[in-house]
Amino acid sequence: MSGGLLIREIAANEFSRAWPIFRAVIAGGDTYSYPPDLDEDAARTMWTSPPSRCFFAERDGEVLGLYLLRPNQPGLGDHVANCGYMVSPDARGQGVASAMCEHSLAEARRAGFTAMQYNFVVSSNEGAVRLWQRHGFAIVGRVPGAFRHATRGPTDVFVMHRFL
Repeated sequence: MSGGLLIREIAANEFSRAWPIFRAVIAGGDTYSYPPDLDEDAARTMWTSPPSRCFFAERDGEVLGLYLLRPNQPGLGDHVANCGYMVSPDARGQGVASAMCEHSLAEARRAGFTAMQYNFVVSSNEGAVRLWQRHGFAIVGRVPGAFRHATRGPTDVFVMHRFL
C-alpha cells in the first residue's frame, strides 16, 4: 500500500466498479486500441477471464485505477507477461499508474514470468512512455502508423520490454 492506496486482485463481479474509468479511457481514442463503443460485458470478459487477471487500485474504497496482467502470448511465449493500465481522469498525476506498475512487476514475478512486454504503447502518450522507462522498460520496436489516434490520425506505437 502506497499513500493509502490499496492494490488488490478482483473477481469478475467487481469489474463494474471500474467500468466508468475503463469507458472514459477508451472513449478518448488516444491511448487504447479498443473500439470506443466497447461494452462492459466484453471489457469484463477480456480483463477478468483466465488467463487474464484484473487488479484495482483503491483509496478509501474508491477505485482510482485498474490493471490487467496476463501472458503476452500463449504456449511458448507464456513466460513473458503483458499488462494494461487505466487511471481515472480525476486521479492522474497522483502516482497511481506508477504504484500499479510496481505492483504488476512484483505480481508477475510471483506468477513465474521472466519478463514483461507492452505491445502497443501509443507514441504520443508521452507521459506513459516516460513512466514505463522510469520503471526499467526499453523501447524495443516501433510500428509506424499502427494506431488510429482520434485527433492525430495514424500514430506510431512502441513495443516496450524489460526483464523481471
